[in-house]
Amino acid sequence: MVALGASIAALGCVGAGVSLGIATAKACDACARQPEADSKIMKLLILGGALAEATAIYSFVIGVLIILFLG
Repeated sequence: MVALGASIAALGCVGAGVSLGIATAKACDACARQPEADSKIMKLLILGGALAEATAIYSFVIGVLIILFLG
């Protein structure tokens, strides 16, 4: 059960990786369509990436805590 809980927590890391990939693809597409909005798009991409990475780190920490304290 501990391994199952940790693997479910690790799904948050996978979700963050997928969401960052999709966001990066959309940002590249948006920059190709409107090059003059490049700086605004990049600011939003970096902010969204930081939030997604924070979610991934929280998921990783929860998975490690599950393994260490319940395992």
